[in-house]
Amino acid sequence: MNPFEMFKNLGAVQEQLKQAQEKLSEIRATGSAGGNMVQVTLNGKFEIQEIKLDPICVDNRDVPMLQDLIIAAHRDAMEKVQSEVKGSLGPMLGGLNIPGMGA
Repeated sequence: MNPFEMFKNLGAVQEQLKQAQEKLSEIRATGSAGGNMVQVTLNGKFEIQEIKLDPICVDNRDVPMLQDLIIAAHRDAMEKVQSEVKGSLGPMLGGLNIPGMGA
């Protein structure tokens, strides 16, 4: 590819990246575990936005179970965010293989 062609398109690419970052902030996905006893909501940057715990699962005698449920809910939310990112930004990324976005 001609390097001069790449420079001509640099402004458009930068604008697309800016739009993609804005979209990532807007994406939300909630994962759950334990029959919705634990819910974790992430944004498109995989940052935790909210954790909801059903009072029934807050038992100080079984903290390890609660910890496992939070991890499972986080994993579920991450998978949903990845799917949403692929759906929302896939056409914009033009088939680029982005690490963490799965195969």
